[in-house]
Amino acid sequence: MAENSRSRRITAGYERSPNRAMLRAVGFGDEDFTKPIIGIANSYSTITPCNSGLNELALRAEQAAREAGAMPQLFGTITVSDGISMGTEGMKYSLVSREVIADSIETVCNAQAMDGVLVVGGCDKNMPGGMIAIARLNIPAVYVYGGTIKPGRLGGNDLTIVSVFEAVGQYSAGKIDSDQLMQVERHACPGAGSCGGMYTANTMSSAIEALGMGLPFSSTMAAEDPEKAESAAESARVLVECVRRQLLPSQILTRAAFENAITVTMALGGSTNAVLHLLAIAHAASVPLSIDDFESIRLRTPVLCDLKPSGKYVATDLHQVGGVPLVMKMLLDHGLLHGDCMTVTGKTIAGNLAAISGTPPEGQEVVRAWDAPIYAQGHLAVLRGNLAEEGAVAKISGVKSPLITGPARVFDSEELCMAAILSRSINPGDVLVIRYEGPKGGPGMREMLAPTSAIIGAGLGDSVALITDGRFSGGTYGLVVGHVAPEAAVGGLIALVQEGDPITIDAVGLLLQLNVADDEIARRRAAWHAPATRYPRGVLAKYAKQVSSASLGAVTDLD
Repeated sequence: MAENSRSRRITAGYERSPNRAMLRAVGFGDEDFTKPIIGIANSYSTITPCNSGLNELALRAEQAAREAGAMPQLFGTITVSDGISMGTEGMKYSLVSREVIADSIETVCNAQAMDGVLVVGGCDKNMPGGMIAIARLNIPAVYVYGGTIKPGRLGGNDLTIVSVFEAVGQYSAGKIDSDQLMQVERHACPGAGSCGGMYTANTMSSAIEALGMGLPFSSTMAAEDPEKAESAAESARVLVECVRRQLLPSQILTRAAFENAITVTMALGGSTNAVLHLLAIAHAASVPLSIDDFESIRLRTPVLCDLKPSGKYVATDLHQVGGVPLVMKMLLDHGLLHGDCMTVTGKTIAGNLAAISGTPPEGQEVVRAWDAPIYAQGHLAVLRGNLAEEGAVAKISGVKSPLITGPARVFDSEELCMAAILSRSINPGDVLVIRYEGPKGGPGMREMLAPTSAIIGAGLGDSVALITDGRFSGGTYGLVVGHVAPEAAVGGLIALVQEGDPITIDAVGLLLQLNVADDEIARRRAAWHAPATRYPRGVLAKYAKQVSSASLGAVTDLD
């Protein structure tokens, strides 16, 4: 392999002898100084099942990269478990971890002048964090997703982690007893891998595959299946070839590629968090992308897959019938994908899909035929109105009542709302408002999976709505609106809502409206004062000072 210019800065010439001496201590021989240095960013951790199988993947990738003629160098990056921290103060660190992951990968790769980077990740923020770093670095890169968990089983039914959150609501509503709740808990998560439905991790892995930064079929493989480790090895081989060819992320992460990723996310029925994360990745790649682009793509994209949380099936079911390539080929055949986008394989999207059938297999219901979609239009809607002048995001799949006007039930934290739900003080027709949970106000923009699941478990999912300046888990469904911007902490109108105010949510008309007279709103605004920060020091304090609006991706490096 020809010597790469980035490696040369570290390894060439007598003036670099001290650097070379350090590298000899970690296994470099004379012949290795002409090889490209490949960083393997490994987020292995036993903190969460999402990441507990990653070390095997990283080691397989290391071996494959070495055999392909590179010098792989492993380094660690962090992860936190959204599922474990959900509903606690710890969840405030989840979105923050996206930035820590991105910053740590950027720091190591630039400090050590890496020639390429393979990012290996599992839990929700690993994917966007790694991709933000890849976009910033713009050195040859491939993303390796750690794989999805296999579904738990109980009484003939598939279980996921969301099943447990919903069981808590069922228990509090008296629908199941404590033994049934414990049985769900014991069976929901059988092993390694990320949450099994089309929740945030599987949504983002699919989006990365659609962007062209992950190998075809890799986004829906089960973490514990042998093909996942082989895919990691192949990813390393592909990365070494990308270094040889100098195929850079900037050649792959184009505006058209992001349109492809949004289209695939809509067709899969993916997480609302994809809006936040794709905006952030596009920002890192200097690609113009706005929240309104999601709405225009939604209008022309059908939902083709019947996947949890609002559907029946999990990611491994999708993989068995053809995975993301099947869905992409269907979209390509009907003119909804840019087939000329380049990918890490060195082929275009159309080239990768050339041998793939665009017809779903018979005898399965995971992926619908083109003329019989789950929904004719996408499920991630952008709502606006006086409550969301910068926009808000709603997942409208599975919503039986897309229009509601009801009295506001106002809570200044997730915990206060959760207590009201569990005490059975929420009534049909109520519109729950959870505020001061935004990027700055939380800080950290917590996910509201606990209250939304409790609502579903209590049997109120079709009659109660919820709006928040926080986020929702990919496992959330129902009439819920998140990412409300401007958020409460910066004086957004959501901060001025009072108990009993009538609020209209119209998922068809894309409206989020506080039905209060302008003069009354002006009076309330004059009396409003921003609350004092709860975190004067540390990472949350730094994050609150730097983070942008959710409508811009909650990024921390705006000009």
